[in-house]
Amino acid sequence: MGIEIDQTEFNDQDFLAFRAGLEENMQALGDLLQRPGFGEGAGSLGAELEMYIVDNDGYPLYANQEILEDAADPSLTLELNRYNLEFNLPPFALDDNPFFSTEQTIVEGVRRLGEVAARRGGRIVPIGILPTLRETDFGSHCITDRRRYHALVKQLIERRGDRFHIDINGVEPLKLAMRDITLEGANTSFQVHYRVTPQAYADTFNAIQLMTPLAVALAANSPGLFGHSLWQETRIPLFKQSIDTRHVDPYGWNEPARVSFGQGWARAGAEELFREVVRIYPPLLPLCNGSTAAEEIAAGKVPTLAELRLHQSTVWLWNRPIYDDADGGHLRIEMRALPAGPSAVDMVANAAFLIGAAEGIRPQLNQLLPAIPFHNAEYNFYRAAQHGLEAQLVWPELDQSGFREQPITGVIERMLPVARSGLVAIGVSNAEIDRYLGVIEARLESRQSGAVWQQRKLQKLKQQMSTERALHELLENFIGLSAENLPVAQWPL
Repeated sequence: MGIEIDQTEFNDQDFLAFRAGLEENMQALGDLLQRPGFGEGAGSLGAELEMYIVDNDGYPLYANQEILEDAADPSLTLELNRYNLEFNLPPFALDDNPFFSTEQTIVEGVRRLGEVAARRGGRIVPIGILPTLRETDFGSHCITDRRRYHALVKQLIERRGDRFHIDINGVEPLKLAMRDITLEGANTSFQVHYRVTPQAYADTFNAIQLMTPLAVALAANSPGLFGHSLWQETRIPLFKQSIDTRHVDPYGWNEPARVSFGQGWARAGAEELFREVVRIYPPLLPLCNGSTAAEEIAAGKVPTLAELRLHQSTVWLWNRPIYDDADGGHLRIEMRALPAGPSAVDMVANAAFLIGAAEGIRPQLNQLLPAIPFHNAEYNFYRAAQHGLEAQLVWPELDQSGFREQPITGVIERMLPVARSGLVAIGVSNAEIDRYLGVIEARLESRQSGAVWQQRKLQKLKQQMSTERALHELLENFIGLSAENLPVAQWPL
C-alpha cells in the first residue's frame, strides 16, 4: 500500500489494459509454479507494523509525512491517514532466531522512530484502535497527500455511490455514516509474512485460516471506538464496513466484500487463490507496468507480476496470498488479522502461536477439514473477534459426529502443545518456543488480553474521573507499559 502511483484519473481503456495485464500475469504465475525449484528455499518470517502518531495530549498528530522525511528510513512507509505510519521489518530465516530478532527489531525501531517523532511533538503508539480518537479525526482533511490514497478513496467512493455505513454491536453499539473511507485508518495491525513453498501452500494456508480465530482472541487489543465498548477486536468489523462498497440485498446474490475471510478452503495451491482475487474483484487502480511478464522473462529476469501485486493490494483478505519476485521469486502468506500492540513481545508471541499451531496441525489437516465447513471457520473468526477469550467456537474433532460449541480457551489449551510441535518442526529453537508460548500461556491463565486490560482499566478509571479524561489516562498508561515491553498478562490495573 505504500507504493506511489502517477495518476488519479482513469478511463475505460485503462481498465481494459489493466485486465489484460492481469491475465498475462496469471499465465506467467502458472508457468512459474510449474517450473522445477520455483519458490523452494529456507522459510522466513517478516512483518509490517502499523502505528499511531499522537501528540503530548494523546490526540492524533497529523505529521506522518514530516516524520517520515525526518527519519530518512527506507523501512518506513506512509499510511492512509496522516497520523499513521508503517514500519516494514526485514525478513529473518527460521533458523536465525526469527521471533526474537523480530521482537528486538520492533523495540529498537519504535524507540528510534519515537525519538524522531518527539522533535515534532509526537509519540509513537502500537495499538489496534486509539482510544482518544474523535469523529473530527476523520474526513478528507486527514488523508495523506499521496496520489495513491486520493485515487483509492475516489474509486471506492464512486463504487459505493453514497455514504459508508458503520453498524457495530456491543455493550454500547455504534452507528455512523461516513462520506469517505478514512475510518479504515483507525485500524492498525501487525501483519505477519510467512514464506511457504508451492507444494505446501494449500495445506499451510488452510491451517492458518483454521487457527486464526484462536490467535485473534488471544491478541485482541481493540475493544472500542469513540468511547463505545464494542467487540474485543473491533478492527475486524470496522475495517470491513469502512470500505464496503456493496449495497447488500439480503434476498439476492452479492459480490464478496473486499475485506473478507475468504471464499472457501484452498483445494490445489496458491494459483487458485490468486486467480480467485482476479476473477471476483474488479480492479480499483488500473495502472499497467512498463513491461510485460513475458518481456521480463525473455530478459532473464524474474517477472514482477506488477499488475497482479497491485490488484492484490486493493483486496484485503484477512489471510492473503503474496507473490514476490525477490530471491528468485517466492510465495508468502500474509496474516493480517493481528492487531498492533500491546507490546513487542506480545505481538511476536501472537505470531509464534499462530504459525506454530498451523504447522503443528498441518499433518492432520485433511482429516480435520471435513469436520468444519468453511462457513463455520468464518463463524469462528467473527465470534473470536467479537468475544475474545469468552468466545464459543464450533471446533472440529477427528472423531466428530455433528457440531457443538465449546469455549475457545479450552481449544487454545489443547492447541498449545500442537503449536510447540509445529515450531519444533520448522526449526525454531527451544529457547524461542519457551519464551513466546510462555507469554501465551500466561495470557491464557490470566485471561488478560490487551482488550481485556483496556476494558478493566477504563472501568476503574471511570470511577474516578470523566469518560474523556479516563480515555486519555488509559492511553498514557498503555504507552508507558508498552514501552517497557512488558507482556500484557503482567500489566497492572
